[in-house]
Amino acid sequence: MKKIQMVDLQGQYAKIQDQVDSRISEVLKSAAYINGPEVHEFQKNLEEYLNIKHVIPCANGTDALQIAMMGLGLQPGDEVITSDFTFAATVEVIALLHLTPVLVDVEKDTFNMDIAALKKAITPKTKAIVPVHLFGQCANMEAVLEVAKEHNLFVIEDTAQAIGADYTFKDGTKKKAGTMGITGTTSFFPSKNLGCYGDGGAIFTNDDELAHTLRGIVNHGMYKRYYHDVVGVNSRLDSIQAAVLNIKLPLLDSYCDARRVAARYYNNGFKNNPNITTPKMGNGCEFICENCDCHVFHQYTLQIKNGKRNELHQHLLDNGIPNAIYYPVPLHSQKAYTDPRYKEEHFKVTNELIDTVISLPMHTELDKEQQDFIISTILNFIN
Repeated sequence: MKKIQMVDLQGQYAKIQDQVDSRISEVLKSAAYINGPEVHEFQKNLEEYLNIKHVIPCANGTDALQIAMMGLGLQPGDEVITSDFTFAATVEVIALLHLTPVLVDVEKDTFNMDIAALKKAITPKTKAIVPVHLFGQCANMEAVLEVAKEHNLFVIEDTAQAIGADYTFKDGTKKKAGTMGITGTTSFFPSKNLGCYGDGGAIFTNDDELAHTLRGIVNHGMYKRYYHDVVGVNSRLDSIQAAVLNIKLPLLDSYCDARRVAARYYNNGFKNNPNITTPKMGNGCEFICENCDCHVFHQYTLQIKNGKRNELHQHLLDNGIPNAIYYPVPLHSQKAYTDPRYKEEHFKVTNELIDTVISLPMHTELDKEQQDFIISTILNFIN
């Protein structure tokens, strides 16, 4: 059995090495390292894939969130609601812009924003909602959009972990993750389902005026060189990273399919074990159907119910199985983001998840021999 990796980027690269090397070589020959043809090509390709009018590439996913908020004209003191159970980048940019982060609890099954908690958190100062599409599936966007419409709020989707996922509305309409709010953002960090070989990110919108503003912000506020019309930042996607993404974007759906196959195999291996809760779909589905398009399994995350999650984490490491705890500390308890407004009883689900979740190896190169070893190692320990 080959060595198990949390994410096998080397194995993935080996399958596309010739194409990637060739396109990177072309960038090197052209010396068009910033805003070169590869960047413009990727922008158009991603717009077509997402069926959205505007993609604005930028330097990373954190910048994408910050620039989206800058473009919407949010002002210091405005409240922005987001999930407590997620990576810090989501709340980090809110604080950096001197906005007021408001954290809410999540759903136990999907790990995404709890709509009842969202409704309770709205005040006259609330200006935006940032639903995080955690681990690979969309938050309850139909409900989020209804709440936003009722209170005249912006919706900024954090799609860093869910690019390629579809969301199906009650009327059967499908939308790609990141295309339902006023704007969506994503990261192309190497381990993402669509990852480059460094840092990268993008912002999506169907709003022409907002797109124009965002394009200025990412480039020092310039539309014409040395003429600064808005306050901007330096956040551009490098041509070499765009070249990699141009190779990988046509493969994204197959990458997501491979992850679903692996997730389905995991689910089958762990089914009916009372101490293990496997991932559930947003519609409450216990299984990953053959036509699944709602979850792209950026992470495959179990909940361990016998109180031995930490022991299992170490047991797997001792047996050469990488794994991760996303996330060990909720944002409301992080030193940088503590606030007297937060009460522990408001975060019952999050406070449970931090003691029970564990994420297993999940990537396009996983094979059944590796998964069988992972599954049996976990079951032998749990049982």
